[in-house]
Amino acid sequence: MERRLAAILCADIAGYSRMMGADEAGTHASFKAHRSAIYPIILNHGGRIVKNTGDGFLLEFPSIIGAIEAAVAMQTLMAERNEHLPADRAMHFRMGVHMGDVMADEDEVFGDDVNIAVRLETVAAPGGIAVSDKARTEAGRRLAITLGDAGPHRFKNIAEPVNVWTWVPAGSSDVQEKAAQDGPHLPAQYRTAIVGVLPFDNLSGSADEYFSDGLTEDLIHALSLQSFYRVLSRNSTFAYKGKNVSTRLIAREIDATYLIQGSVRRAGSKVRVTAELIAPEKGEQLWTGRYDRDMGDLFAMQDEITANLSAAIAQEIYRAEASAPARAPDSELTAWDRFLKGLSHYYLQTKADFETAIALFKEAIELDPSLSIARAYLATMQIQGAQFGWIPSTRELWASSVNLAESSVRLDPRSSFAFSLLAYLHAMQGHHEAAMDAIKRAIELNPYDMGARGVLGICHMVIGDHRRAIELFSMAVQQRGNSDPRYQWAALSAFSHYLLGQYDASLSWSREALYLNPNHLQGLAVRAAALAQLGRAEEAAEAAKALLSNYPDLTVERHLRNFYWKNPADIAHYRDGLLKAHIPFGKLALVASAPKLAVDS
Repeated sequence: MERRLAAILCADIAGYSRMMGADEAGTHASFKAHRSAIYPIILNHGGRIVKNTGDGFLLEFPSIIGAIEAAVAMQTLMAERNEHLPADRAMHFRMGVHMGDVMADEDEVFGDDVNIAVRLETVAAPGGIAVSDKARTEAGRRLAITLGDAGPHRFKNIAEPVNVWTWVPAGSSDVQEKAAQDGPHLPAQYRTAIVGVLPFDNLSGSADEYFSDGLTEDLIHALSLQSFYRVLSRNSTFAYKGKNVSTRLIAREIDATYLIQGSVRRAGSKVRVTAELIAPEKGEQLWTGRYDRDMGDLFAMQDEITANLSAAIAQEIYRAEASAPARAPDSELTAWDRFLKGLSHYYLQTKADFETAIALFKEAIELDPSLSIARAYLATMQIQGAQFGWIPSTRELWASSVNLAESSVRLDPRSSFAFSLLAYLHAMQGHHEAAMDAIKRAIELNPYDMGARGVLGICHMVIGDHRRAIELFSMAVQQRGNSDPRYQWAALSAFSHYLLGQYDASLSWSREALYLNPNHLQGLAVRAAALAQLGRAEEAAEAAKALLSNYPDLTVERHLRNFYWKNPADIAHYRDGLLKAHIPFGKLALVASAPKLAVDS
């Protein structure tokens, strides 16, 4: 195997999955035409194509000057070709350039320096170029362009941070704004996980091939709406359709951290879909699921399965990333490392872990004030901590959480989670119209986010539409379960059933909430109220005792200050149950009375 010094250029197209979804044949034809047009530029600068990657390519040059000049020439030509095209048909390459020692085996090149070029491409702006500090230094003053310092970046599987320099053509701000609308705002160096969805196997006749392919494409789209990780395009994974290749080899070839594979089988009017999430390098199966459905409305069924799959898989990727070992010692952890470390503590759901996670999220925000997702999680934990009785519920706490949610939305305007959180906080503070506006935006951004559907249920609950709220909570529980600690569907369902007078159902849900967290203030309170309304006086007294032993300063008056339900009858109904359970209304004040004077008759 030969070793040689080389310059490596990696390129792919921003928003390619979306374009393929809108017009598969036209997008593929356009890409081939663009590739043919830029091919002479590659040759004229001494380069060669190492690999075509479906939505991009990997190039090798003997000179770093040649590689950077070729990148600039290609991007300039692409800007000209895109100039007269509609925005939804314009193709914008992102390019990464690095140089170093590579291993060459036949026509392939390997090594860390190749991987760095691939990583650099992910931080380039659409229509722009990202160049490593090593490559820029080697090029020296011989470059005819000016590169901007983008600072140090940490990349997955790269031990040391890489200082990045960037270039974008003049007048490219519009391109970048459009690209921001196509995907999450979270910086690419933070989306450490790369997810590949392999074509689902069709275990029925060839007539059902369209369904298995369609389900795979829908799942790629649904997962790509998350900002936590990067999802590879359809072309990256459909190249392996029908091929007997090990998942470990596939993962290495397409640089995937996680792979999703599954199958579809139809028997009569029934469809069975199975799926699994795997970490190929470890050979570990992280999650598996099975869905049996009646055919019925085919598109509705496909949407339902896609929503179920994306919700379950996204949550498991969060967990897997949170539990992954840090890439550096504690003293050198980046903002993203601290966020992930905090997330691992958050999932443990104990008071001590909450405190540790909150501290780590605050550190992450100090290191990188633009890290939107850390702000959203910190706000979530502050409010949950108050609900669990672990943090005092003060005006300052709520104001801080609202500020964090608002800044999270500003920093990542494509995050359905950030908008859902903002909607929840508005709803809890009685800003009902603002809550509805925010949650509608969240659902527009990601129709597959069942967490957002559940928060829509909260918005209906606080305005008194409890039947609709229960429908939405049930949908969220079925499709997300109780595995995501961000959402407390059980306690919320307990309230809506209580307010409908369905006290037995309210008890069942409150028990579920307390099973997950025995200190849950609202779960303890609504359980006592439901038992009292059912006339089960002894049990209500025991429930009240448990509530007051956990929260000795609690009074009905103080508790209800935190409820901003729109319907006064709902507040009165809840107050009635608490008083029947003998929760004290308020603190008694002892007042020394003045001695009465005898009055002559």
